[in-house]
Amino acid sequence: MEPIADKKRAIFESMLELVKEKGFHGTPMSMVAKRAGVAAGTIYHYFDSKEKLICELYHYIQQQVIEIVKHEDCTDISFKECFFNLWYALFTYYTEKPSILRFFEQFVNSPYNTNKDEFGKDEFHRLLFRFFERGIKEGHLRPVSPKILGTLAHSNIISTVKIQASGRLTLQDGELEQIPLILWDGMRNR
Repeated sequence: MEPIADKKRAIFESMLELVKEKGFHGTPMSMVAKRAGVAAGTIYHYFDSKEKLICELYHYIQQQVIEIVKHEDCTDISFKECFFNLWYALFTYYTEKPSILRFFEQFVNSPYNTNKDEFGKDEFHRLLFRFFERGIKEGHLRPVSPKILGTLAHSNIISTVKIQASGRLTLQDGELEQIPLILWDGMRNR
């Protein structure tokens, strides 16, 4: 992934936090600039509009998640090990960056998302589904749609992160490990 300027990164991080706190409509560009510690004109140097900022931020975050999938989809270890590595890598990423899940939820349900009818056709989902397709072809996973398996796994990760972050679920030692293990047991080819 191409490195970005520190000011642009600060603008992205500020936008993420403000969207988490106030939503898209409650976050004017002036507030983003103030939170990022940059002049309002600096934002417009990088982004023509609030819409452009939101869309670029979505793609920037999406690239980070794509890099995780690419990194964990390796062939030098067993598919099962790749599966668990991917589950934990995405879980850790979302846990360490809780504002990202809130942003994703708001974005996919907003007018800024112009690809609502194209679920599964973006690069993240293509890579994720291809990962599960590999597991099916190699005989590790049940012979069902890789879209079902990918959606089930990703939804499981997101739900676990959200429930844990809300404080409604406190996992004891060893309980977190049970979640992807149960998921694996349900998906694996017997």
